[in-house]
Amino acid sequence: MSKLNKDIFYLIFEELQNDNKALYSSLLVNKTLCEIIVPILWRNPWKYLANGNKNLLLNVIISHLSDESKNNLKIQGVNLPIVLSQKLLFNYISFCRHLNLYVINSIINNNYSKYKSKISFIKKEIFNIFINKNTKFTHLYLPQRFDYQIHLIPGAKQCLSKIVSLSCYTRINDKVLIGLAEICQSIKKLELFIEEKENNYGITKLIDASKTLIDVRLITDYGFCNDFIINYSYTSIIDVAFHIILENSLIKHAHTLQYIKMTTPPKTKILSFLVNLKKLELYVNNQNNNSNNLGNIFLPSLQILKSNVVKINILRNLFVNTNGNLIKIGIDDIPHNEIDNKNIIQAIYQNCPNLMYLKLMIRNESILELEQLLINCQYLVGLYFFAIKTFDWDELFKVLTISSPTSLIKFKFNNILSYGTIKLESLKLFFDNWKGRNPISLQFDSYNGCSDLIDLIGEYKLEGIINKFDHLHGSNYFEDFEW
Repeated sequence: MSKLNKDIFYLIFEELQNDNKALYSSLLVNKTLCEIIVPILWRNPWKYLANGNKNLLLNVIISHLSDESKNNLKIQGVNLPIVLSQKLLFNYISFCRHLNLYVINSIINNNYSKYKSKISFIKKEIFNIFINKNTKFTHLYLPQRFDYQIHLIPGAKQCLSKIVSLSCYTRINDKVLIGLAEICQSIKKLELFIEEKENNYGITKLIDASKTLIDVRLITDYGFCNDFIINYSYTSIIDVAFHIILENSLIKHAHTLQYIKMTTPPKTKILSFLVNLKKLELYVNNQNNNSNNLGNIFLPSLQILKSNVVKINILRNLFVNTNGNLIKIGIDDIPHNEIDNKNIIQAIYQNCPNLMYLKLMIRNESILELEQLLINCQYLVGLYFFAIKTFDWDELFKVLTISSPTSLIKFKFNNILSYGTIKLESLKLFFDNWKGRNPISLQFDSYNGCSDLIDLIGEYKLEGIINKFDHLHGSNYFEDFEW
């Protein structure tokens, strides 16, 4: 295969890097594609993990151990699993750019629990495979209460100096924190899981050391971490003093910050300083929260807002003070009354003319306001609706077919069949009335295994009315604005 063809395939598979199915199906086509795809898959191997293949990954990792390391572990009385005797086709770890020490730590603890007194020796040898002068990582993930001083491993400076994304807990060992602050000065994305107490105030050293901080996520985590799923709950127990110091430290980066996520209301006026912010995710307890620092916020560059805030005065202020630049709005499924629902929709169409994507609860009393939104927001591409149990879907579909702008072709409906309030005849009428318009992409987050629905969708796909259809199953989920 010519170099030109290989380069073209490389560009193609780079575009498909998040399409696991396409990558795996092409992996065994020939040697050339294998050599292109394996480095892409191993760039972040942790994201493909399921419970069943963690041991397989461990076996591959162990296969990278040198004979000296294996002997060191054997001397300590650690019996390694029998792995493939043949030589590895690739130095897989050299392709890694994401170093997930949470997963590595978890795999070691689970597989070598009987060697409790030897765990530190096992970690040392396995960590050394990843952290050395020959590897270069861009993303680093640290587990809770991490105390292994990885910055002291030979080659750590060369290995970790290019870290642009760091995820860690704020109850982190002080020596580890200081070591990382000295090495990792190119961090652009910082994800912090803030705990109830004993938070390390020295985390500000890490923030201060970062030269171009763009993306910050402050997650108040009082639940548990299960590999990639963080469960956090709203609680009244907040380390307020720590939040204040943290936010004041971040204010120094106001000119570079473009994305911030907060799962508790800000304790300072930090949002008022972020004039270059493009994306805001704000999640609070609507029943009991102090919103004093959410008023009169001017975010002229804001393009994406995702939140569960339903207080109309806060939302209206945000919509008004974004200079009409909002293109994506996602308001979570938080119960609120008819008046607030109408006022939220009204505030959107009065202040967000460039809106392209909207996620929102819709109530029967708000249908007329929705029609005004469809008329005023002529750039709409996608709508994601939650609805109450007694929702009038027929009226919604009627408004959509009459008033939707030509750009609107993507729809996502929540629990559309679960409540039993919508009939297939209603969907059929909607699809029939959509004839002559651009084909739609459709998602249901639940459809109760209705085979008649699948048949109906298939019929209208053949007619070219539906371009794409997806539904949730199992524990999968769709991103808010992903079709």
